[in-house]
Amino acid sequence: MSILQQPSATRRWFALALIATAQFMVIMDTSIIGVALPKMQEDLGFSQENLSWVFNAYVVALGGLLLLGGRLSDLFGARRIFATGWIILLIGSVVAGAAGTVSVELAGRAIQGLGSALIAPSALTLLMMLFGGEPKQLTKALAIYGAAAPAGGTAGVFLGGLITEYASWPWVFYINIPIAVLAVALTPALMPAGKAGKGSVDFLGAITVTAGIGAAVFAIVRAPEVGWGSAETWLILAGAVVLLGIFLGLQARLKDPLMRLGIFRTSNLGAANIAQVLLGAAWIPMWFFLNLYLQQVLGYSAFPSGAALLPMTIVIMIGMIVLAPRMMNRFGPKNMIVTGLAVLAVGMGWLSLIRPDGSFWVDVLPASLVAALGMSLAFIPSLGTAISSARPEEGGLAAGIVNTSYQVGSALGLAAMTAVAAGFGADQLGDPAALTNGFSSAFIGAAVIALAGAILAALTLRTPGHRTLSESESPAASTQK
Repeated sequence: MSILQQPSATRRWFALALIATAQFMVIMDTSIIGVALPKMQEDLGFSQENLSWVFNAYVVALGGLLLLGGRLSDLFGARRIFATGWIILLIGSVVAGAAGTVSVELAGRAIQGLGSALIAPSALTLLMMLFGGEPKQLTKALAIYGAAAPAGGTAGVFLGGLITEYASWPWVFYINIPIAVLAVALTPALMPAGKAGKGSVDFLGAITVTAGIGAAVFAIVRAPEVGWGSAETWLILAGAVVLLGIFLGLQARLKDPLMRLGIFRTSNLGAANIAQVLLGAAWIPMWFFLNLYLQQVLGYSAFPSGAALLPMTIVIMIGMIVLAPRMMNRFGPKNMIVTGLAVLAVGMGWLSLIRPDGSFWVDVLPASLVAALGMSLAFIPSLGTAISSARPEEGGLAAGIVNTSYQVGSALGLAAMTAVAAGFGADQLGDPAALTNGFSSAFIGAAVIALAGAILAALTLRTPGHRTLSESESPAASTQK
């Protein structure tokens, strides 16, 4: 029997597979370019300073436009925006892969970010439409969806190494094309149509929040080179604050804002999003610098370096799909978020003990598995609490906010830890001791972020938050009606 002939109860699990694939691809595109950067730098003429923008152009566009994606999903229907996002991602992948100059490459990455900013919140909204009426099935679906995010990040490093070593760097972008074509073809048959909403689109808000986030990331990335006390750094940071202030002012006064500020008065929504911010800010620097340690200190080539991170992916998949849902039902989301972030902090602290003459089996594997376990315990409860706390008609907005939280946390966390690492010697290529000291400092910084997340979650989350995933009167349930 073909997919299209399956009964609806079964077909929705095929839909979930497509939704999880979307989440996997969105996060994979942040990491797959990592090991390809040196070759891209050689072929396209990137300066050392500008090379990080191959990553940042995507993440800033993604993080800044996710709220717009969530709003468009609420207004025009999640299925339509989901398909549109895949088409835009396909276009961006073609541009990025075929680029012959720095400016075209960065434009392609930004277009990819725009496509992903439409895909991510609409995918989460579709998931809630498909499973929101059945709490047990919703928890299981969120576990599968959640596992796709960190798995995509880790798999991106592995695939990037494989493609770079045995093909060529444009294929780290071209790999998106067949998947995007398949997703667009399957979306009409698998995804629920949903209902379009009423209202206008706050494009000015989208511009100001994206520019503000971009300016903040740019200032942090540039600070190690021009100085934290330089006029340039502080002027750009001041500009970022002004832009974000304008964004908040617009949201407070507009009739149809991009982000209704009152949504944060919803119990646990704001606290869960803070947990997602700090989770992204701790996790993304961890795999980024772990990959650099494997290559630049231990001497791994691209493919073995990516393969060395696969055990983390296995732990994450098992933890999110099997362990986290069971523990969440027993202990509640708050205890899981606090515990997960604390365990992640322990893993990061352990990684900070890496040695210049270390080994994968002693210095990397045990600590990375502890960190992966912490990630798997915290991600699903914080994601589910943030999404299901919102009103049904604001499901797309809630999805956009929580995705924005994680992506902005990732961008700012990586920028900050890059500055920390450079300040402690990670900019001294060819000196294993200095590089190790810099990477170790970044791991300590990430551990502090994760620990701060655990403390804030303990102080701000309300214990009754477990109702959002375990009771049928959850606001998310009505999205299926």
